[in-house]
Amino acid sequence: MVNIIIDGKKLQARDNVTILQAARENGFSIPTLCYLEGLNEIGACRLCLVEVKGQQRLVSSCNTKVKEGMEISTRSAKVRMARRLNVELILSQHNCNCPSCPRNGNCQLQKVAAQLGVNVESYPKKLKQEAWNNNFPLNRDETKCVKCMRCIQVCDQVQNMHVWDLVNTGKRTRVGMVQNTCTLCGQCITHCPVAALSARDDTEKIWNAISDPEKIVIVQPAPAVRTAWAEEANVPREMATPEKLAAALRHLGFDYVFDTNFSADLTIMEESAELIEHLTHAGKYPAPMFTSCCPGWIRFLKKEYPEMVHYMSTSKSPMSMFSAIAKSYYAKLLDVSPEKIVCVAVMPCVAKKYEADVPEVNSEPGIKDTDYVITTRELVRMLKAANVDVAKLKPEPFDKPLGEGTGGAVIFGTTGGVMEAAVRNAYYMLTGKNPPNPDNFIQWKWLNRWRETEFTVAGVTVRIAVTSGLGCARDLVEAIKNGSVHYDFVEVMACPGGCSGGGGQPIHEGEELAWERGNYLKDLDKRSKLRVSYENPYIQELYKNFLDKPLSETAEHYLHTNQVNWTMTD
Repeated sequence: MVNIIIDGKKLQARDNVTILQAARENGFSIPTLCYLEGLNEIGACRLCLVEVKGQQRLVSSCNTKVKEGMEISTRSAKVRMARRLNVELILSQHNCNCPSCPRNGNCQLQKVAAQLGVNVESYPKKLKQEAWNNNFPLNRDETKCVKCMRCIQVCDQVQNMHVWDLVNTGKRTRVGMVQNTCTLCGQCITHCPVAALSARDDTEKIWNAISDPEKIVIVQPAPAVRTAWAEEANVPREMATPEKLAAALRHLGFDYVFDTNFSADLTIMEESAELIEHLTHAGKYPAPMFTSCCPGWIRFLKKEYPEMVHYMSTSKSPMSMFSAIAKSYYAKLLDVSPEKIVCVAVMPCVAKKYEADVPEVNSEPGIKDTDYVITTRELVRMLKAANVDVAKLKPEPFDKPLGEGTGGAVIFGTTGGVMEAAVRNAYYMLTGKNPPNPDNFIQWKWLNRWRETEFTVAGVTVRIAVTSGLGCARDLVEAIKNGSVHYDFVEVMACPGGCSGGGGQPIHEGEELAWERGNYLKDLDKRSKLRVSYENPYIQELYKNFLDKPLSETAEHYLHTNQVNWTMTD
């Protein structure tokens, strides 16, 4: 510990921490814009400037270490003037049309400007917009970019994709896409402090569909949506129950409110059957079998390791399985043509917008299975537009039969959840019994960048691994390629922490909530009456009345795909 003084208050701080860390740990607020702890500590925005006694120049607190006896002022006249000037200079290169901005009310620059009382643009501005394909699921608005470099660091250091970088020099310097390897994980969006990066907004298409009396509009929220949808309304997760989510969606005008948990169980039925087929026919299939529910992971493999795409499970994602069943099985129950049904998916993910647009994922030619995908953030905007008071919503059940899910389905929204659910179901398919203790059935061994384990069920040995985040995924794929590890089944999620930390989730400055959200999903799993996917009575009914059995000809037609043939959009 070292002795320091901040704004006249004597304190002790941990040795070797920055002034910013020491200040925040002791209750002092210092504004930042470019700062990301452990990733982007470069002092580029100059908003975290502080005055240190004995030093003529102000110093950036995010990358200046504390020293014994240091006296620091975070709010002197010199500091306040410098911060205001720097904000004004940033605003001179920023599109300040806040009312139409997707980050209005949740913008770090807007917040800092308000805190410093900067409410007048003091300098003339000349904004330049680069050409961008606005149909691409990820949009970039150069007129809003503040050159903080956070997108670059997250893409480089966490996801290891190197999509973004600084282009040109001097006053012409800007951030641009330098490698067309984008997987649409959306981590650059959730770490951008402004709205220079955003997901394509499809909400108006949903409103138009809801208003069309000729259409039956069905909505499915993903497992990870229920753990984050009410965060911006400051409603605790325990109060923002799945049943309140169903009520909120019904309030928006959807005709039927179902649940992706239903088709997560369906995915597990197919994927676990596929796994057993691989395990019992060694040499017939490539090993390991990769999970296939994350389109960001699929795009990663297709761009970086195209020779390994055929390792993918052919099972469609829960989103795509749901839409295929809605426009076939459920359309028959309603006695309507598939063209009359509009399938809307609420996802924690930007890459799901890409998946919905892939022609090869559709079950029938000329009919799009998933019509529209909106992110959790887009759902929040729709709820605000409809003046829905989340706190006052009364719980309502999901519609049946596509609205029932097990605990194994709900944990799809966190890293390791797909593997956990698949192994539970495979255990039943091999033994005829549920695993003795679902919560401790898998005993993981942590390696540096992934988890692994090995166990034997009914004489069948299974070696499995789980990871999340594309930087970790790259290391795992390389280890598999060079033969240093051997697995039968591997789960990969493109976003750190899985879908709970997806690129379409609500943004909270300086907070990484993937693990907290994931733990909530695990708690929902533990409280579920049914824990294994085959136990879902509506899944049993679906197989009895329509699909026959997992991997049947009908199931192959509606529930499986070949990712090798997927069209790639750049």
